[in-house]
Amino acid sequence: MKVSLFEQVPYRYLPAGFEDRYSSVVTAPYFELVEPERMQESLQSGYGELMHAARAGFDGVCVTEHSQSTYDISPNPNLMAAAVAYGTRAEGLDTAITVLGRSLGKSREPLKVAEEYALLDCISGGRLIAGFPVGLSYDANQNGAIPAIETRERYNEHRELILKAWSEPDPFAWNGRFEKYGQVNLWPRPIQQPHPPIWIPGSGSPGTMMDILRRDYAFVYLSWSGPKLVGHQIFDRYWEFAEKQGRDRNPYRLAFLQVVAVSETDADAEKEYAPHLEAHYRAGLGTVPVSGFAVPGYAEPAGIEHMIRNPGDLGMLAKCTTSPTRRSWTPRSRSSAVRRRWPTRSRSSSGNFGSGICS
Repeated sequence: MKVSLFEQVPYRYLPAGFEDRYSSVVTAPYFELVEPERMQESLQSGYGELMHAARAGFDGVCVTEHSQSTYDISPNPNLMAAAVAYGTRAEGLDTAITVLGRSLGKSREPLKVAEEYALLDCISGGRLIAGFPVGLSYDANQNGAIPAIETRERYNEHRELILKAWSEPDPFAWNGRFEKYGQVNLWPRPIQQPHPPIWIPGSGSPGTMMDILRRDYAFVYLSWSGPKLVGHQIFDRYWEFAEKQGRDRNPYRLAFLQVVAVSETDADAEKEYAPHLEAHYRAGLGTVPVSGFAVPGYAEPAGIEHMIRNPGDLGMLAKCTTSPTRRSWTPRSRSSAVRRRWPTRSRSSSGNFGSGICS
């Protein structure tokens, strides 16, 4: 098993009761909430934590892309990844650099993604793991103004273009539905040929899983809910599909996100970390309603059927203050927000609170 630190870069100083005063992390008014010095501190902390993980011996570090949100201020994760790639190289640390990644469904410049990833692989000496996410619906379709019905078709075209641009020995023209280039001839190219390891983040939809297995990539399940609440049913489904595709149960085909809170005892862990974990759900992902996760046209018909048949896949998000099952951006009242007691028990070990990806 390989263990990586998964890092998101939130603004760490949202006011108490944020989820009751503001309708969403993606519509929160910036100047009303942000102090510039604290924004700088929040961003620098993200870089510091990634370098700390590399020095502590984690197998890899992971960064993600989210635009116009308070919970992950990382519109281009390659900027952070480049700094960490250089820093780890300078210190002789053989840490994998995982970008989970640039959202290909919303990108209007897929060759920029290809070039930046290639540059990262060269700077790091061949340590890049390339993430190819479709992109969250609110980010691609609302923030990015990509028509929802085009999101996955753009994703498929962009992925094929990037893979060809990395490995094709001669310049070539590209005449796709969404992108047209008279000449494609990337400099630099990835050290890892024909391409770096490819990880595809997903929520467990059958179509995504089958596509990953057909292409022999790795599936990244970003659960936030732990293996007992949701993970086991996702894993069972994935390995069932693997058998249908004739793929073996190589554990490196699957990566899993697990929140870890570490202290001397379970009681200490709950006391020390429960407020922070609760804030993550209530004032973070939990304030993005269903309209943000699935603008009409974004999800494939098979994916919609799957969500209806398997509502348990929502996991902890189904328990959020602003539940994804709600139909509007309007926040609940404070009275309903404070009645529920959150499950936050954690196993004790040594180290610090964080999120890890096991692969």
